[in-house]
Amino acid sequence: MSTPTADARTNLFGLDRIGLERFFAETLGEKRFRAHQVMKWMYHRHVTDFEQMTDLGKALRAKVQEHARIEPPNVLFDKPSVDGTHKWLLGMDGANAIETVYIPDKGRGTLCVSSQVGCGLNCSFCSTATQGFNRNLSAAEIIGQVWVAARHLGNVPHRDRKLTNVVMMGMGEPLLNFDNVVTAMSIMRDDLGFGLANKRVTLSTSGVVPMIDKLSEESDVSLAVSLHAANDALRTELVPINKKYPIAQLMAACERYVLRRKRSSVTFEYTLMEGVNDQPEHAHELVRLLRAFTNKVQDSDAAKVNLIPFNPFPGTRYTRSSDADIRTFQEILQKGKVLAMVRRTRGDDIDAACGQLKGQVMDRTRRQAQFRATLAQQDVAAPKEPVSATA
Repeated sequence: MSTPTADARTNLFGLDRIGLERFFAETLGEKRFRAHQVMKWMYHRHVTDFEQMTDLGKALRAKVQEHARIEPPNVLFDKPSVDGTHKWLLGMDGANAIETVYIPDKGRGTLCVSSQVGCGLNCSFCSTATQGFNRNLSAAEIIGQVWVAARHLGNVPHRDRKLTNVVMMGMGEPLLNFDNVVTAMSIMRDDLGFGLANKRVTLSTSGVVPMIDKLSEESDVSLAVSLHAANDALRTELVPINKKYPIAQLMAACERYVLRRKRSSVTFEYTLMEGVNDQPEHAHELVRLLRAFTNKVQDSDAAKVNLIPFNPFPGTRYTRSSDADIRTFQEILQKGKVLAMVRRTRGDDIDAACGQLKGQVMDRTRRQAQFRATLAQQDVAAPKEPVSATA
């Protein structure tokens, strides 16, 4: 029995406007404006069949078909939540799948997009960390998630279901898949793509400091930082990469990010876990850290905090903070003149809540070897397995 051969044609989902113009000019010998026509078919009309692109001549359609394809991820299943959240399990190859989640809320719709199959940063409170790292997603696989969701939402007859925001907060550390993520975010923001405003595309990082600086130079998007503790000892336990890039270095990188191109603010994500990081002393510590940050950038509104009630998953040793402790924590931040919002848990009945994303992956040992090779390429030291990890 013969093994099916991979399709060597270029998947056009992986090319931003500049890349697609170059493809038409250099590979096909055609005018660059043809790229604009194809992008409109792909992203505005959700057409993947070149034969349906009627403003391309028959000979050109045949030429494009020979060299290119438009192939979205394979939807293994999609599942709605009782609260309107929607989760897709998308097949990436024969052994792996990733999850993408849409969250509607008060006139806006946010899509949580994955950047890697699994994650190797071993954050001890995150379900995705328990599966380890497999590989980076291609730009086509990243933007394909947005395309699948946008096509679905276009077919749903509800006025409040629309795609207004994308957050790179799904599976994986997006800054360790830098080039592919930046290309995908360019398509998200392109008028010929999904047409999202820069501030409505957010990248969330655990704190890969050199790549935060690189991002500030190459892409004008919103930045979110998974902080979860305001002192190094506790943060290293929760987010092991903090050992390589401690809080002082991380906050300095955030300062540079805000000051370059005069970005308005950084959102700091803080998952509240009972008896771990949710006490008044932790809140006061966070106030001191963020007030020092806003003073340095000379903008009192430059720091925002998302307080995230912990979402449990099988095998974890952590529990959700009580509503009373969450309210107290928020009140301390607000009295300290730090804007703090409590993120309402959504989609937990379908394991789509923050920290619960977990796809199907191959053997963990092989994944970890691949992940460490990725870190070496980025000049980032791989964190050791923490004692508190749930794997």
